[in-house]
Amino acid sequence: MIRLDTDYKSIKDSLNRNYRNMRIVYGVVILITILLGLASRKYGYLLPAFVSQHAGDALWAMMVYFGFRFLLVRGSIMNAFLLGLLFSFGIEFSQLYQAAWINEIRSHILGGLILGKGFLVLDLVRYTFGMIIAVILDMIARLWSAKW
Repeated sequence: MIRLDTDYKSIKDSLNRNYRNMRIVYGVVILITILLGLASRKYGYLLPAFVSQHAGDALWAMMVYFGFRFLLVRGSIMNAFLLGLLFSFGIEFSQLYQAAWINEIRSHILGGLILGKGFLVLDLVRYTFGMIIAVILDMIARLWSAKW
């Protein structure tokens, strides 16, 4: 005789382990993306000009996307994409606000990395492409992991 409560519990435990593992992977990917983004700023002179000019913002957007995947691991890729775009665009448009208190935050390294310094329409394009790249990488990784 099959015990439904036992089967349900084992399925639930298996799903929870899977989501926990996904969170660990997204956490590692976030750290790697941050390191690549910081490296693109510090060692940009070693990169081709196009990559040096655009990689930092694209990687920042990728980090935002993976952050939403980390937080909403049970959610859809599309939700993370849309929330990431909304967040990134919100940060960029917030740069139009130039009050002394927020400019003081932006003047520090961490504040400048998170909030940026000045509004650029080109940054919106960079964020969009960064998010699209992150979605593609996420989908490839999920397809690849499904084979195992």
